[in-house]
Amino acid sequence: MQEIQSVPRTKHSSSLDSILGSLPPEARDWLESLPWKKRRYVLLICHLICAAPPEVQAEFLDDYTADGIVSRMLSDRDYRQQVAKCLQEFHIDTELTEAVLRDYIRQFYIHSAQDAHRQPNLYLESALRLVISMEERNNVLNYALGFELLKMLFQMSWLQHEKLYRLQRNQEAFIQTYIKPIQHAHRINGIIVPRDEKMFFAKRDYYIQKPNIPPRKLVELVMATFTSDVVTHFGFSVLRHLNSLVFDYDYIYRPEVDGIFS
Repeated sequence: MQEIQSVPRTKHSSSLDSILGSLPPEARDWLESLPWKKRRYVLLICHLICAAPPEVQAEFLDDYTADGIVSRMLSDRDYRQQVAKCLQEFHIDTELTEAVLRDYIRQFYIHSAQDAHRQPNLYLESALRLVISMEERNNVLNYALGFELLKMLFQMSWLQHEKLYRLQRNQEAFIQTYIKPIQHAHRINGIIVPRDEKMFFAKRDYYIQKPNIPPRKLVELVMATFTSDVVTHFGFSVLRHLNSLVFDYDYIYRPEVDGIFS
């Protein structure tokens, strides 16, 4: 009786390896050990996620993954406490509670996807990175710190902006990266509208005006003005070197109005 030889599966095996190769070994072992019936369930959920609109993906991934991600972030006390200390240094009273972290997790991968013109697969990719990588989870904390700092800047008057950038070692880079985009957003959204800019007292009036921005609008403005990478890098740079953002609360918020005239 002629021996039946198996058909080589080199191509199929290499395709399988390329897809599953980036998985942690324990995840790949688990997936390959599943019987066909359970594999069908895995394929079905993959199809449903990929076929869902981006907003539905974000909501599902938030519900499905956030609890586990938050618990891991809460267990990493050192990094979270460093971020909390930075917030205190800048007189920001946001506490990194479970609810706040959960909101920032969802916002982080929504913001990332928006930067890439809302490519649906980025929601899933971002969620997977958060599940697998501690470094990526720390990036959420960097993002949260950067976002809180930018919210603070958005709520400053232009005079306070001037006082803040005068403190910085590299004033021009700080102005171009943060102050000009924020003041442009103030203008085009009607938050601060300079009138008669060349007139002495008119300039004083709008220059000392304190922005009044509702919380939800504030979040939308930061997300529309800065990419998630800029937000994350801002938080990371401040966390790594607190003096990278020189800050003197009493000087900046002192209620004097003569800073632009000195």
